[in-house]
Order: sequence, then structure tokens, then C-alpha cells
Amino acid sequence: MIIVKHELRQGKTAFFIWTLSIGFLMAVCIFLFPEMKGEMDGISDMFSSMGSFTAAFGMDRLNFGTLIGFYGVECGNIVGLGGAFFVSFCAVSILSKEEKDRTAEFLLTHPVSRKRIVTEKLLAVLIQITVLNLIVYALSVGCIAAIGEEIPWKELNLMHLAYYLLQLELGGICFGISAFMRKGSVGIGLGIAAGMYFLNLIANIAEVADFLKYITPFGYAEGADIVTNESLDGCMVAIGMAIAAVSIVMAYLEYCKKDIH
Repeated sequence: MIIVKHELRQGKTAFFIWTLSIGFLMAVCIFLFPEMKGEMDGISDMFSSMGSFTAAFGMDRLNFGTLIGFYGVECGNIVGLGGAFFVSFCAVSILSKEEKDRTAEFLLTHPVSRKRIVTEKLLAVLIQITVLNLIVYALSVGCIAAIGEEIPWKELNLMHLAYYLLQLELGGICFGISAFMRKGSVGIGLGIAAGMYFLNLIANIAEVADFLKYITPFGYAEGADIVTNESLDGCMVAIGMAIAAVSIVMAYLEYCKKDIH
């Protein structure tokens, strides 16, 4: 587990910055809700008449006057998009950075197989994703309790499960890409996360593009769908996890035969 510990130590600064940023913004949104609650009915009516813009963010299907409706849009975008950016940033260069930093020779001269290197680096990514989500979830529950609102356990748990699965899928995709790269590029990872997010917006706006929800992990992490259906779309989740699994397998296959300089 030496490689795992090394990766966690190396990435601890970025982890704390991303976790604190996501947690802080989410907490601010929750603490603003009591002040805005009385005005939310009017805001909901206004949003419902804004056409495509409203549909893009699912605001036409949520009641902003309720905590879970407000949470599904405001906090959902913070946790979903922020978590997606973090995991993409974390995973997209984790296998390629050894060549970029000129440390590949040092690592590969140790009595450790390439398969173990990939496994431990993957485990480091999974640990960071899991810990970030646990911290954000605990902070969310604590903030809702602090403002005196009843905690909507079912919807809240489903939303955070969806965000976790979303990050696992993006992490798997970016981890797979990392194995094929010579030099780590954070821009590629952040671009993938942003691209997936906008694909979901397009799918929300145009019915003809609804199939895009089966491509982007944001499709099954849509707050409006989760609150309305009180469940996750099992088909979308299965496709997403399959994509992540295939990407990880490709990482193993490529890295174990790759000519590393």
C-alpha cells in the first residue's frame, strides 16, 4: 500500500481545497434557504415560464419553496459539477504523471508489478472520491439540521448516491484515458467533465437528444428526476458503471504493455 499512501500524500492539498470549496458553497446555499423560503413560490412560477432555460436545469419540475426542490437545483449543481471536476482532475493524470515528472524509472525499478501499480493508483482515486462524498454528505445533513428543516432522507440519500456514482464513472473514464497519455493533462479531464454536463443540458432542452442521457453520467444524477421518481434510473446507472469498468480494464491492458519512458 506504499503507492496508495504516496498518492494520497501527494494529492492531499488538492483534495482539501476541492472538498472545502464544495462543502463551503453547499453550506452557504443551505443556510440561505430559510431567508429565501418565503419568496420561493414566486420564483418557482417565474422559472416555470422561462422555457428551455428552465428545462435545461430541471427547474420546471421542482418546487423551490421546498428544501429538497431548492437543494436539487442549487446544491445539486455544486456537488455534482464540483465533484465531477475534482475526480476528473484527480484521475486523468494519475498514471501518466510518472513520465511527465520523470519518475517512471524510479518507480518501475522497484520490485512491484505494473498491475499492482495500476491497482494501487486506482485505489487512491477511489479513496479520495469516497472520503470527499462522505464529508460532503455529513456536512449536508448537519447544515439541514442546523437550519431546523426536516431532513428528506430518501431523496437526499438518492441524490448523494447518484453524485457518488457519477464521480465513479467519470473517475473510471479519466483513469482509462490516463493510461494512454504520455504527459498528464488536467485540461482533458476538466473538459470531459464539462462536456458531459453540457450533454445533459442539451438532453433536457431537446427531446430529440434525450438519448444523450444514456451517455452522460449527469443523466442519472438529475435532481428533478430523482425527486420526481424517488429512485435512480437503473438502466442509466448500469450503462455508466459498465463504461467505467471497461475504461478501467483498458487502463490495465494498456499500462501493463506500455513502453514507459
